[in-house]
Amino acid sequence: MTFAYTIAGSEATGGAGIQVDLKTFHELGCYGMGALTCIVSFDPKNNWGHRFVPIDPQVIADQIEAATASQDLHTVKIGMLGTPATISTVAQALQKQSWKNVVLDPVLICKGQEPGAALDTDNALREQILPLATVATPNYFEACTLSGLEKLETVDDLAQAAKLIAAQGPQYVIVKGGTEFPGPDAVDVLWDGNEITVYSAPKIGEERVSGAGCTLAAAITAELAKGSDIKTAVQVAKDLVTAGIKARVSGHTPFDTVWQGALAQAK
Repeated sequence: MTFAYTIAGSEATGGAGIQVDLKTFHELGCYGMGALTCIVSFDPKNNWGHRFVPIDPQVIADQIEAATASQDLHTVKIGMLGTPATISTVAQALQKQSWKNVVLDPVLICKGQEPGAALDTDNALREQILPLATVATPNYFEACTLSGLEKLETVDDLAQAAKLIAAQGPQYVIVKGGTEFPGPDAVDVLWDGNEITVYSAPKIGEERVSGAGCTLAAAITAELAKGSDIKTAVQVAKDLVTAGIKARVSGHTPFDTVWQGALAQAK
């Protein structure tokens, strides 16, 4: 049995966060476990804005203690943390044991927070969690923020951002170009400390699809937990996300979401 662990927030519609992580782990043959850091519930009466409720730090610590005592966990994905107190709690918990893989999806801006609080959270994440990560998966905005680059217009720009972020701690950095990256293709780059590997697929529309980043990081987590090398893990994740975007789930929300089961069904 292969175990994959996630420390992340809940998103009530099932389109992001811990719900996506656990579904992705299951699709890739892992037994998923998780600790809840916060609860995000969109407000359908207020333009689907974020309602954000943090989990008490002691409760987060208790969850991690229970999970790590119950199984020998060596691979963890870090998703939305949301507050400096949560970040400190998770950082302390991570350092209580050795981890083979710490996959950080660096959710920098937590919607629903005041700008000052969001900045405090960003700084705490960079200072306390990023140095502990073995893998980081920033999107376009996060890559610009973490690297200090103003814009990413070429593959070389994506590569430079990945190298600058790797210098802050992670062994591997995957920069996701997403819909913001110019051109007809969705381009991601992996810096593994030695070389750049480019992953590209035609864009499927120009709108963001909820859960794509969570799914990619969770898929990388699952594959690493199973023993895959980083290049294979990223390719599996890219394929799963691409299929999930093509088979996206629509509803009453103003955004669609990734369907994690699409790739398996296509096979």
